[in-house]
Amino acid sequence: MRLRNIPGAEETIEASPFVVQDPASFRGRWKEAIFPGVKRFYLEIGCGKGIFLHTLSERDPETGFLGIEKMSSVLLRAVEKFGAEERANLRFLRMDAENITECFAPGEVDRIYLNFSDPWPKDRHHKRRLTSREFLARYAAVLSPGGTLEFKTDNEALFDFSLEELSAVHWTVTEMTRDLHRSPMNEGNVMTEYEDRFSTLGNRILKLIAKPAGA
Repeated sequence: MRLRNIPGAEETIEASPFVVQDPASFRGRWKEAIFPGVKRFYLEIGCGKGIFLHTLSERDPETGFLGIEKMSSVLLRAVEKFGAEERANLRFLRMDAENITECFAPGEVDRIYLNFSDPWPKDRHHKRRLTSREFLARYAAVLSPGGTLEFKTDNEALFDFSLEELSAVHWTVTEMTRDLHRSPMNEGNVMTEYEDRFSTLGNRILKLIAKPAGA
Protein backbone atom coordinates (compact mmCIF):
# COMPACT_ATOMS: atom_id res chain seq x y z
CA MET A 1 0.00 0.00 0.00
CA ARG A 2 1.42 3.36 -1.00
CA LEU A 3 1.24 6.03 1.68
CA ARG A 4 0.35 9.46 0.45
CA ASN A 5 2.48 12.44 1.26
CA ILE A 6 0.90 14.86 3.68
CA PRO A 7 1.86 18.49 3.08
CA GLY A 8 3.68 19.96 6.06
CA ALA A 9 4.28 16.58 7.75
CA GLU A 10 8.06 16.91 7.85
CA GLU A 11 7.91 20.47 9.13
CA THR A 12 5.47 19.52 11.89
CA ILE A 13 7.64 16.60 12.96
CA GLU A 14 10.81 18.70 12.99
CA ALA A 15 9.11 21.34 15.12
CA SER A 16 7.60 18.93 17.65
CA PRO A 17 9.23 18.76 21.09
CA PHE A 18 8.03 15.14 21.32
CA VAL A 19 10.13 14.02 18.34
CA VAL A 20 13.84 13.61 19.08
CA GLN A 21 16.05 15.48 16.63
CA ASP A 22 19.70 14.55 15.96
CA PRO A 23 19.43 11.14 17.71
CA ALA A 24 23.10 10.27 17.21
CA SER A 25 24.02 13.05 19.64
CA PHE A 26 22.29 11.10 22.45
CA ARG A 27 24.08 7.82 21.78
CA GLY A 28 25.01 6.29 25.13
CA ARG A 29 22.99 8.74 27.21
CA TRP A 30 19.34 8.35 26.24
CA LYS A 31 18.12 7.65 29.75
CA GLU A 32 19.89 10.58 31.35
CA ALA A 33 19.29 13.09 28.54
CA ILE A 34 15.83 12.20 27.21
CA PHE A 35 14.23 10.07 29.95
CA PRO A 36 15.81 11.18 33.25
CA GLY A 37 14.81 9.03 36.19
CA VAL A 38 13.58 5.99 34.26
CA LYS A 39 14.82 2.50 35.13
CA ARG A 40 14.48 0.95 31.66
CA PHE A 41 14.60 2.02 28.02
CA TYR A 42 12.43 0.32 25.38
CA LEU A 43 12.13 0.83 21.61
CA GLU A 44 9.33 0.05 19.22
CA ILE A 45 10.58 -0.15 15.64
CA GLY A 46 7.81 0.74 13.24
CA CYS A 47 5.61 2.44 15.81
CA GLY A 48 2.96 3.61 13.36
CA LYS A 49 0.47 5.92 15.03
CA GLY A 50 1.93 5.27 18.47
CA ILE A 51 -1.10 3.65 20.11
CA PHE A 52 0.83 0.66 21.48
CA LEU A 53 3.55 2.77 23.13
CA HIS A 54 1.06 5.31 24.40
CA THR A 55 -0.72 2.57 26.35
CA LEU A 56 2.54 1.11 27.67
CA SER A 57 3.91 4.48 28.74
CA GLU A 58 0.76 5.15 30.74
CA ARG A 59 1.00 1.76 32.49
CA ASP A 60 4.73 1.98 33.21
CA PRO A 61 6.00 5.48 34.07
CA GLU A 62 9.38 4.08 35.18
CA THR A 63 10.27 3.05 31.62
CA GLY A 64 11.27 5.36 28.80
CA PHE A 65 9.56 4.46 25.51
CA LEU A 66 10.84 5.57 22.11
CA GLY A 67 8.83 4.93 18.97
CA ILE A 68 10.82 4.74 15.74
CA GLU A 69 9.02 5.32 12.45
CA LYS A 70 10.61 6.13 9.10
CA MET A 71 7.48 7.41 7.33
CA SER A 72 6.73 11.07 8.04
CA SER A 73 3.09 10.70 7.00
CA VAL A 74 2.60 7.94 9.60
CA LEU A 75 4.62 9.52 12.41
CA LEU A 76 2.67 12.74 11.96
CA ARG A 77 -0.44 10.95 13.25
CA ALA A 78 1.34 9.89 16.43
CA VAL A 79 2.59 13.43 17.02
CA GLU A 80 -0.84 14.92 16.43
CA LYS A 81 -2.63 12.36 18.59
CA PHE A 82 -0.33 12.17 21.60
CA GLY A 83 2.07 15.09 21.46
CA ALA A 84 -0.17 17.45 23.37
CA GLU A 85 -0.19 15.19 26.44
CA GLU A 86 3.44 15.97 27.33
CA ARG A 87 4.09 12.50 28.71
CA ALA A 88 7.66 12.55 30.02
CA ASN A 89 8.42 8.89 29.28
CA LEU A 90 7.24 8.79 25.65
CA ARG A 91 9.08 10.19 22.64
CA PHE A 92 9.19 9.53 18.91
CA LEU A 93 11.95 9.41 16.35
CA ARG A 94 11.85 9.55 12.57
CA MET A 95 14.55 7.15 11.43
CA ASP A 96 15.24 4.06 9.37
CA ALA A 97 15.91 1.07 11.65
CA GLU A 98 19.04 0.30 9.63
CA ASN A 99 20.72 3.13 11.52
CA ILE A 100 20.04 2.07 15.12
CA THR A 101 23.66 1.23 15.93
CA GLU A 102 24.60 4.79 15.01
CA CYS A 103 22.10 6.17 17.53
CA PHE A 104 22.20 3.69 20.43
CA ALA A 105 25.29 2.49 22.26
CA PRO A 106 26.04 -1.17 23.02
CA GLY A 107 23.85 -2.39 25.87
CA GLU A 108 21.74 0.76 25.95
CA VAL A 109 18.34 -0.68 25.03
CA ASP A 110 16.48 -3.06 27.34
CA ARG A 111 13.73 -4.24 25.00
CA ILE A 112 12.81 -3.95 21.34
CA TYR A 113 9.25 -4.38 20.06
CA LEU A 114 8.42 -5.34 16.49
CA ASN A 115 4.69 -5.26 15.89
CA PHE A 116 3.17 -6.32 12.56
CA SER A 117 6.22 -5.41 10.54
CA ASP A 118 6.10 -5.30 6.75
CA PRO A 119 6.52 -8.95 5.62
CA TRP A 120 8.34 -8.03 2.38
CA PRO A 121 6.97 -11.23 0.80
CA LYS A 122 9.30 -11.42 -2.24
CA ASP A 123 12.38 -13.56 -1.62
CA ARG A 124 14.72 -10.95 -3.04
CA HIS A 125 13.61 -8.54 -0.33
CA HIS A 126 14.35 -10.83 2.62
CA LYS A 127 17.11 -8.58 3.96
CA ARG A 128 14.55 -5.80 4.41
CA ARG A 129 12.49 -7.85 6.86
CA LEU A 130 12.96 -6.54 10.38
CA THR A 131 13.60 -10.06 11.67
CA SER A 132 16.31 -10.87 9.12
CA ARG A 133 19.71 -11.85 10.46
CA GLU A 134 21.06 -8.49 9.29
CA PHE A 135 18.63 -6.67 11.56
CA LEU A 136 19.06 -9.19 14.38
CA ALA A 137 22.77 -8.33 14.42
CA ARG A 138 21.87 -4.67 14.88
CA TYR A 139 19.50 -5.48 17.73
CA ALA A 140 22.08 -7.68 19.45
CA ALA A 141 24.55 -4.81 19.29
CA VAL A 142 22.34 -2.40 21.24
CA LEU A 143 20.43 -4.69 23.63
CA SER A 144 21.50 -4.78 27.26
CA PRO A 145 22.55 -8.04 28.97
CA GLY A 146 19.28 -9.92 29.39
CA GLY A 147 17.56 -7.60 26.92
CA THR A 148 14.81 -9.07 24.74
CA LEU A 149 13.09 -8.78 21.40
CA GLU A 150 9.28 -9.13 21.27
CA PHE A 151 7.74 -9.81 17.89
CA LYS A 152 4.06 -10.02 16.91
CA THR A 153 2.55 -10.70 13.50
CA ASP A 154 -0.41 -12.33 11.80
CA ASN A 155 1.77 -13.48 8.91
CA GLU A 156 2.72 -17.14 9.33
CA ALA A 157 5.32 -17.09 6.56
CA LEU A 158 7.10 -14.16 8.20
CA PHE A 159 6.89 -15.85 11.60
CA ASP A 160 8.46 -19.04 10.24
CA PHE A 161 11.16 -17.01 8.49
CA SER A 162 11.84 -15.19 11.77
CA LEU A 163 12.27 -18.46 13.67
CA GLU A 164 14.73 -19.68 11.05
CA GLU A 165 16.74 -16.46 11.21
CA LEU A 166 16.83 -16.46 15.00
CA SER A 167 18.08 -20.03 15.01
CA ALA A 168 20.70 -19.28 12.36
CA VAL A 169 22.31 -16.60 14.54
CA HIS A 170 21.87 -18.59 17.78
CA TRP A 171 19.28 -16.43 19.48
CA THR A 172 17.18 -18.14 22.16
CA VAL A 173 13.40 -18.08 21.82
CA THR A 174 12.19 -17.96 25.41
CA GLU A 175 8.44 -17.87 24.71
CA MET A 176 6.35 -18.48 21.62
CA THR A 177 2.74 -18.93 20.58
CA ARG A 178 0.90 -19.25 17.29
CA ASP A 179 -2.39 -18.12 18.82
CA LEU A 180 -1.66 -15.28 21.21
CA HIS A 181 -5.20 -14.46 22.22
CA ARG A 182 -5.78 -18.05 23.35
CA SER A 183 -2.41 -18.36 25.04
CA PRO A 184 -1.10 -17.60 28.55
CA MET A 185 1.17 -15.09 26.79
CA ASN A 186 -1.91 -12.93 26.25
CA GLU A 187 -1.93 -11.88 29.90
CA GLY A 188 -1.13 -8.17 29.98
CA ASN A 189 -1.05 -8.01 26.18
CA VAL A 190 -1.37 -4.52 24.69
CA MET A 191 -3.22 -4.54 21.40
CA THR A 192 -1.92 -2.57 18.45
CA GLU A 193 -4.16 -1.02 15.83
CA TYR A 194 -3.28 -3.76 13.33
CA GLU A 195 -3.71 -6.47 15.94
CA ASP A 196 -7.22 -5.31 16.70
CA ARG A 197 -8.05 -5.19 13.01
CA PHE A 198 -6.55 -8.56 12.09
CA SER A 199 -7.94 -10.44 15.08
CA THR A 200 -11.41 -9.02 14.34
CA LEU A 201 -11.07 -10.58 10.89
CA GLY A 202 -10.36 -13.93 12.56
CA ASN A 203 -6.60 -13.97 11.96
CA ARG A 204 -4.51 -15.72 14.59
CA ILE A 205 -1.83 -13.55 16.17
CA LEU A 206 1.63 -15.06 16.49
CA LYS A 207 4.16 -13.89 19.05
CA LEU A 208 7.66 -14.72 20.18
CA ILE A 209 10.11 -13.37 22.74
CA ALA A 210 13.82 -13.94 22.09
CA LYS A 211 17.21 -12.90 23.35
CA PRO A 212 20.60 -12.76 21.61
CA ALA A 213 23.20 -15.47 21.84
CA GLY A 214 25.02 -15.29 25.16
CA ALA A 215 22.48 -12.96 26.75
